[in-house]
Amino acid sequence: MIQVNGLIKDYGARRALDNITFDAKQGEIVGFLGPNGAGKTTTMRILTGYMPPTDGQAIVAGYDVVEESLEVRKRVGYLPETVPLYNDMTALDYLKFMAELRSLPNAEDRAWETLELVDLDERANSYIGNFSKGMRQRVGLAQALLHRPEVIILDEPTIGLDPAQVVEVRNLIREIGKDRTVLFSTHILSEAQQICDRVLIINKGKLVAEDTPENLQSRVLGAERILLRVRGDADGLEKVVKEVRGTRKVTFKDETAVEFELSAGQDVRPQVAKSVVEAGYELIEMRPVGMSLEEIFLELTDEKPTGKRS
Repeated sequence: MIQVNGLIKDYGARRALDNITFDAKQGEIVGFLGPNGAGKTTTMRILTGYMPPTDGQAIVAGYDVVEESLEVRKRVGYLPETVPLYNDMTALDYLKFMAELRSLPNAEDRAWETLELVDLDERANSYIGNFSKGMRQRVGLAQALLHRPEVIILDEPTIGLDPAQVVEVRNLIREIGKDRTVLFSTHILSEAQQICDRVLIINKGKLVAEDTPENLQSRVLGAERILLRVRGDADGLEKVVKEVRGTRKVTFKDETAVEFELSAGQDVRPQVAKSVVEAGYELIEMRPVGMSLEEIFLELTDEKPTGKRS
C-alpha cells in the first residue's frame, strides 16, 4: 500500500532524504524511527501530499503522490505532530465539518462512530479549546480515521497522552492495522517494539535498517546472550562460565548473576549448567537476553536525541 523508490528531498544545499526505498503492505504496522532531524517527518509529509520530493517516487494506495495527489489524500488518514484544530468548535461539530469537507455520506453518524472509536463520545459537545492535550490528540486521531482510509500515517500518535490513553491508542493501532497499512513515527522505542510488524530506522536521511524487531536484535547482536543467575553470592561464577568451551564475553551483572554470549553455532547451555552446579552454585535461572530496540537504535545510528524535530 506504500511503495517508496529512491526518494530524495533537498532543502537548498541540505539533503534531508537521500535515496530511501521501502514499502509497507496492507495489514502491516510499520514503525518509523530515527534520531531527531533524520528525515522522518519529511518522509511523512511527502507521503501525504503535503510537499513534493526533489526526486524519486512514492506510491500510496496505488496512486503517485505527485501526479495523483488528490487521490492519495482521499485514501490517507494523517495525524501530524501538531494537530490543526478549531478551538471554538465542539468535537462533534469539528468531525462533522471534516466529514463534509471530504463529502462523506451521513456526516453526523460517521462523526459519532469515530468519536466512540477514540473514546470521546461523552465529550462530543464540549469545546475543543477546553480539552487537555491528550484529548486534543484523540480528536486529531479521530479526524485521521474519519473517512476509513486505506493508509494511516501517524506522527507521534501517543504524545501527550496519559498511560491509560497510551494503552488505548496502542490497542486501536493494532486493531486498525489488521486490514490497513499503518506507518507511524515514535520516540518511544518500546512502543514500536510492542506493536510493530516491522521497523524502519532512518539516520541522516538514509535508511540504515529495515526488519522485524526480533531480526534486528539478531543482526545487531550477532550472537545469543544468556543471563545466568544463582541463589546467593555469585562470587567466582564468571571464572566457572569462562572455562566452558563455546562461551565468550562473560560479564558480571549483579551479585547473583552473570551474562555471557554463545559462540556462533554452539549451544553449550547444558555444559554451562552442569559446570555451575558442579562448582557448588544453586542455579535458579538461565535465559536468553534480547537486545532492546533502544540499544539497537543507538547501535545503528550512533546518536542520541537532541530535542529537535525532523
